[in-house]
Amino acid sequence: MASTLHSPHIPVREEWLARGAEPPLEPALPIVDPHHHLWDRAGDRYLFDDLLRDTRGGHDIRGTVFVTCRSMFRADGPEAMRPVGETEFVNGVAAQSASGLYGPLRACQGIVGFADLTLGERVAPVLEAHLRAAPERFRGIRNNTAFHPDPGIQTNPIKPREGLLADPTFLRGAGLLPRYGLTLDVWAYHTQLAEVEALARALPDLTVILDHLGGPIGIGPFAGRREEVFGVWRAAMRRLAALPNLRVKLGGLGMALSGFRFHEAATPPGSVELAAAWAPYIETCIALFGAHRCMFESNFSVDKGMFGYSACWNAFKRIAAAASDDEKAALFAGTAIETYRLPPHLGRPRAATQEPLA
Repeated sequence: MASTLHSPHIPVREEWLARGAEPPLEPALPIVDPHHHLWDRAGDRYLFDDLLRDTRGGHDIRGTVFVTCRSMFRADGPEAMRPVGETEFVNGVAAQSASGLYGPLRACQGIVGFADLTLGERVAPVLEAHLRAAPERFRGIRNNTAFHPDPGIQTNPIKPREGLLADPTFLRGAGLLPRYGLTLDVWAYHTQLAEVEALARALPDLTVILDHLGGPIGIGPFAGRREEVFGVWRAAMRRLAALPNLRVKLGGLGMALSGFRFHEAATPPGSVELAAAWAPYIETCIALFGAHRCMFESNFSVDKGMFGYSACWNAFKRIAAAASDDEKAALFAGTAIETYRLPPHLGRPRAATQEPLA
């Protein structure tokens, strides 16, 4: 049975997206997409076949990282253990992809799952269960932490409670992750970046991956204040960049949260439009953190309501056009491979690597 969760994101319109199809730029550049979802919700489905269709647009998508979205949690058993069902499901998709029957893409080579870190030290058995479910692919944890008190600002089906990132039990649970070789993905809005900084400072041995450019808000009380928000966001990101255990995912601006309204036009945006809108945020992050601590992400299918997959990666390539070959290799694949401990061959040009048999 499909989940009863309802997505707060912009609906996907395939016919509308088809009007903006464009050929890939630099089609031989290896890409590892480090942030996408798979789900089956009421009226909203994005599964392996859908991911395959999006990734077959001509870009060299070598592998992906799945990030938890409350998909296929177990219906029964202890509450804390139910998220392990998602890892079991995604590991099955990864095995399906690794068969080679569906093409060269190696989907879900990394899996970021959910475990309630407010369990503190009691989260250890949950982490161990995830690792047993996907020993070769389970790489990290993400909790539902993006919070703003304005009722109109919500990007998750279930709104988290305020102050979760600073909760002492959450910090104790997160503090266990390095012991298991796991990372922590954090989705937080720009108004929460001081909490992210405090968490990363408190846990210097933990690799913290900041999702979606740190969530600059462009709606609700922040609508029409883009320049002001940008200044506040940039100052917070500069402080975060001083912490060596921080990584940043460059993407996520296709959510309504961003305040961009490309989805309201008669035709979908092309990569030139997207690159112009996104460049200030992405270029700032690369300048502050360096290419080897940044990774481009699709955030599909969440961002798919606003633009197509090929246009998204073309926009990233336009923004990175002046980067060196080494910087491009990091931004499009290398940082993700290193951060999530993925197979190194995913970042090598096809002529320079031999694909594994499984």
